[in-house]
Amino acid sequence: MASGRPLGCLHDPLYTLSSEKDHPKANIQLVGDKLVKVPIFTSMFSSLIHFPGYSLCLDGKDPVPPFIDRRWRGRAQQRLEALQQLAVGQPSLQIPQIVYEDPEVSGRNRYKYFARPLIPSNKLLPPNVCYAIEMTEPFILSATRDSKIFGPKLRTLGTQTDYRDGEAQTDPCSPEYVVPSGSVPELLTLATLTWGRGLPAGLAEVEMIEHAREKRAWEATLPAMDNASQIAKRRKMMDDMERKEWAFREQEIEKLQEIRLRVLKKLLQRLQEKQNELDAKRLDDHWQNHQKAKKEKMKKIQHDFVRMLRKLIAKRKNVMGKLERRDIIKEYTDFASQTYAPLSRIGYFPDDHSERFVVKNFYLNTFAGLCELEAALPHSVTQAEIKAPKPKYTTTKTGFIKRSARLEVELAQVHQALLEKKNKVKEPKKPPRFLEKIEKPVPRPPTPILEKPSVKEEEIELAVICLQKLLRGRAIQNLMFEEKEKRMELIQELRTTHALQEDGQLLRKAEEQMTRALQQQRDLQMQELSSMESRLAQEEGRALANMFDFLSKELLRLQEERKIHAFVMLAERQRRMREAEESGRRQVEERRRQEEDEIFRQVVKVQQSTIDSYLEDIILSTMENTAEEQAREEIQRMAVEINDIAYEMESCRTHLQSEEIVAELVYAFLIPEIEKTSIREKVRQSQRKHIYAAHQIIHRSTEELLADPALHQETSASRIEGDPPAGTGGGLSPSDGSDKDGTAS
Repeated sequence: MASGRPLGCLHDPLYTLSSEKDHPKANIQLVGDKLVKVPIFTSMFSSLIHFPGYSLCLDGKDPVPPFIDRRWRGRAQQRLEALQQLAVGQPSLQIPQIVYEDPEVSGRNRYKYFARPLIPSNKLLPPNVCYAIEMTEPFILSATRDSKIFGPKLRTLGTQTDYRDGEAQTDPCSPEYVVPSGSVPELLTLATLTWGRGLPAGLAEVEMIEHAREKRAWEATLPAMDNASQIAKRRKMMDDMERKEWAFREQEIEKLQEIRLRVLKKLLQRLQEKQNELDAKRLDDHWQNHQKAKKEKMKKIQHDFVRMLRKLIAKRKNVMGKLERRDIIKEYTDFASQTYAPLSRIGYFPDDHSERFVVKNFYLNTFAGLCELEAALPHSVTQAEIKAPKPKYTTTKTGFIKRSARLEVELAQVHQALLEKKNKVKEPKKPPRFLEKIEKPVPRPPTPILEKPSVKEEEIELAVICLQKLLRGRAIQNLMFEEKEKRMELIQELRTTHALQEDGQLLRKAEEQMTRALQQQRDLQMQELSSMESRLAQEEGRALANMFDFLSKELLRLQEERKIHAFVMLAERQRRMREAEESGRRQVEERRRQEEDEIFRQVVKVQQSTIDSYLEDIILSTMENTAEEQAREEIQRMAVEINDIAYEMESCRTHLQSEEIVAELVYAFLIPEIEKTSIREKVRQSQRKHIYAAHQIIHRSTEELLADPALHQETSASRIEGDPPAGTGGGLSPSDGSDKDGTAS
């Protein structure tokens, strides 16, 4: 189907399909053209994946008119064939006569049966087989006609073969042969050679054939075995020939060994090259990894260096540690302050390169695009449809009111009470019957005012802060000293490992004996304490065990009582549920019995219809086979008669009549085809001039508008007001714009 006629399968009456399955495949492209982009107003200007700016919807406008039938046309033909087959056995059945339209083969529709679409030379087709038209007698054109109009004399046409390349014959044919008695052809000595195994013959095969010829010539020169002298001569010649054969065989073996050695050297060389490439690749990978790690480490060091410099610079700004108040006026006057350029490490992340996400579209930035977008939107977008809310069910199947319904009722009551209280009209005050005392409100205390601290107080505060720092530093120093005293033994142990002098060793031994004595004394004390604690723990455990035993027994008794009560309640509930299930089961069984009866009736009905359709198919196939055999016999008989008549006319025809037939064929087919090709080329050339002129006019007007900015602003203002200037496409409806685009293209 041509790309310029997507609806040809519906409009063309000659368009046919092989089966019903191909009909929906041909109509798939009609559905693809209906998809349109509908913008989502909440995220129209978004370019994020999870918040798309538009969605794909089916267009309500159908390009196919409603009066065109989209159904498959083969069903009518099938029904007609079935009626024709039934009419053979039932003469009373009347078939409507089909009236075909005159195709006008020799009239206005002649070009449909003789013309072939011209394939442009720049369009590359992948043909399986290409044939070149060989002209024995070249046609000489007149001087008035240009060769560019008629095209090249030779043209390559693309054809499709009926067989694949694998099904074609690849081995040469070897026909059967008969050898006459008494002759031995030399060709039979090469019967062992086949295609791919010795054929076509190379240098080695030629040498083998020459060697075989020499051997046959030598065998012909052997003397006959008539007497003893001839036998001895024959034996000597055979021994010499055998030595020559062995020498020839050794030469062949040496050649084969040399070839094998050459191949082995090549394989080893190739293997060594591959191994060298792998080693080089591995070294490059290691070097790349080391370079990458080096760059990352240098980058980290540079980053830490910059960070520490920044910290040092910040500390040097306030060496004395004075408190500085925020100067708002200075911050707003300095455009490099945190107010205008905040830093991301403080917690503010500015949106860099946000202009990349700005949507720039013709349909959103121009008035004409907005009009076209509004016209393309479906009716459901511009006209909102309000659906009546469905009533909510506030009760369950068992008749209880849902919790949500109760909450809604309570909220409605509270809302109504609030509205009544809000809209309640104040009743006018009645005049007092007695005098009332009016108490005056208690006066409010004065608002406290924060006094600005003086310079002396600030200095005192800084001195206090400095003192706090000193105290904290001293406290940290004391903690370090205490920890050092606690771990003095470990420090001494580490020092002993490096004590190499005799005095140090003696001191170390004395300290070791003292520590062992202290350790033994401490172990005795720990044993006494552990024995006392074990006795106390034993007494406490006995008392706690008795108390826990009593409590666990009471807990088990209470649990058993509650469990028995729960079993009683569950048994009662289960009895009621079983009674309800039994009644429901009876209803389900009755309903199922009715459904099975209906299913049985439908199955019997389907079986009856299947048998009828099967018999009908058998009858139709039998009738079709009979009609086909009769038609074949009739066609064969008519072909024999036509062949006899043609042979008779061919025998009576003269040379002059043959030339007249050839001249008529040339004038009827060749010359009209050439004239038709020339006329088409002229029409194409004339249309190309007009299209070129239209393109020049359009581009010139566009360049003038872009060159003159004042005129461009005036054109934009006139589009917004709804009065387009002359020469522009503003104010056109979407249909006019589409027609104009189609004409220009």
